[in-house]
Amino acid sequence: MGDWFSDTKVSPEEAEAMRQKVLAGADASSADDDTLWEYEGPDSVRTPTRRSPLVFRNGGVASSQPLASSIGLQLLLKGANAAEAAIGVSAGLAVTEACQCGLGGDMFCLYYDAKTKKVSAINGSGRSPADLSLEKLREDCPNGPNDWKFSAHAVTTPGAARGWEDLLKRHGSGNFTLAELLEPAAKLAEEGFPVAPLTSHNWTKGHAMIRKWYSDEEQKAGKVPLSVDGLNPPGPGDIVKNSDVAFVLRELGAKGADEGFYKGFAGKAIVEAIQKHGGVMTMQDLDDCKSTFDDPISVQYRNVKLWEVPPNGQGIAALIGLKGLEALGDPSEVALGSADYYHRMIEMMRLGFADNKAHVGDIDHMKVTPEALIDTERLQNRAKKYFDPEKAAIQGAPDVSSCTVSFQVVDKEGNAISFVNSNFMGFGTGIVPEGCGFTLQNRGFGMKMDGDEDHPNFYAPSKRPYHTILPGMLTYAETDELYATISNMGGNMQPQGHVQLTVGMIDAGLDPQAAIDMPRFCISDGTQGGQVLMEKEVSPAVVRELVRRGHVVQNNVDSHARAIFGKAQIIRKDPNTGVYWAGSEGRADGCAMGF
Repeated sequence: MGDWFSDTKVSPEEAEAMRQKVLAGADASSADDDTLWEYEGPDSVRTPTRRSPLVFRNGGVASSQPLASSIGLQLLLKGANAAEAAIGVSAGLAVTEACQCGLGGDMFCLYYDAKTKKVSAINGSGRSPADLSLEKLREDCPNGPNDWKFSAHAVTTPGAARGWEDLLKRHGSGNFTLAELLEPAAKLAEEGFPVAPLTSHNWTKGHAMIRKWYSDEEQKAGKVPLSVDGLNPPGPGDIVKNSDVAFVLRELGAKGADEGFYKGFAGKAIVEAIQKHGGVMTMQDLDDCKSTFDDPISVQYRNVKLWEVPPNGQGIAALIGLKGLEALGDPSEVALGSADYYHRMIEMMRLGFADNKAHVGDIDHMKVTPEALIDTERLQNRAKKYFDPEKAAIQGAPDVSSCTVSFQVVDKEGNAISFVNSNFMGFGTGIVPEGCGFTLQNRGFGMKMDGDEDHPNFYAPSKRPYHTILPGMLTYAETDELYATISNMGGNMQPQGHVQLTVGMIDAGLDPQAAIDMPRFCISDGTQGGQVLMEKEVSPAVVRELVRRGHVVQNNVDSHARAIFGKAQIIRKDPNTGVYWAGSEGRADGCAMGF
């Protein structure tokens, strides 16, 4: 599963049926007793995975693909800094996890500079075509969002290539060229790589989105890209070669983002592919694709600050949720994994999603500033007003008016980067520009085309859509030293993951791997009243108590369905020893590496 908006809707009748089923104990198979989840060190068995944290001193990478992590590690060993290694890792992920990210998608990152102790942001997300009016969109998509979701009109200008180059210009050491950083990924694509098991599942699940753009004759002739034989998706361990994307990576590296991508071979192929399938994107749209460098936003939670990229991303929901938790009182009084533990976080995330859905979109179109939304007094008042410790009250409160990879890198100088790269829904639209070897995102679908046209996220030409992807960074509030670089990719899970990972480390003292292993909840559709999914390892007693308090819960989420909980990566620094502790998602194929 990629960076999906969940369309899960539960009727009042279905909610009551689910409630009665859980209260009756019909779903009590999720554990063999009613004890709470307990962290017992590396030998704990009440976790979705069994991994130890990685500890190292000089530099490291945590990503969802070992081959991509190894590219970053090799660059660090050659003297690259965190920003330069991140470009290599991102390119490696674009090759090895093309079903989640790539040059047809966007990127966001947060960068921590160890010398200045400053966090900065790059927003590498694209915009809707200038010539695509709302009238044209509605005319070509008479069934509304169902027609729009995977159409050529859903393609926004891909910002990843520009973002890579801007990251190197702003934070590079000057010792590496873009070509040198992209070459390991290009070589991997050209020579071929074995596809990891979970990646194979996601690749197979989304491959029909690519095939649908090719005729029966083209499929029989083996002309479907991103396949092992010109037609079929790769199975676990199958070798995939992608000489097309290798060529594009080398063109980008040699000529830069302008001539090597947006105005070059890839740009022309992108426009031709979109227009072939009914879209209106032009070369001028690609030329206008620029990164922005907005100041990151943050809130203080106990002794740390959580940093997020400002809108059009949804990081503001994490800040609202985390600050709301602080307003509820001493978190040390809440037992790890208890019903109170989950109830508090679920309710505060509902507050965050309420503000998110009402106010967040392209920052140039928002009517409320991010700073106003995360004002401490405002958040404390809202939390105290709406929170009820005994029942799910916030989902009924009125509103005040959604495939991704992510990874972390630190270097020997103490610089750190949290990086996210995404196509949106798996392969995005599934449209592959001729000779390019990557699919085009469908981020435009993140905007609304029905309802209140005055909403900040309503469709308009040349506009950035609401984005689900968000990197995260934690620093010490008093010293501005790095605490950790974090992410939890996966649609609406991302801000919820940031809150759960932060609470696990700060309040419960979990190491990064244990924080990642902690059983998660997910408000699946990212709305104020959405259904709550609970991972299999959550105690049945806890689930029953949450249902008693009024939450609509689907529990026992297991196997590939765990994709809804996303993929987390963390690297944390010990302030006393300087040792880094890294954790990598056991619900994915990746790992952390360091030296």
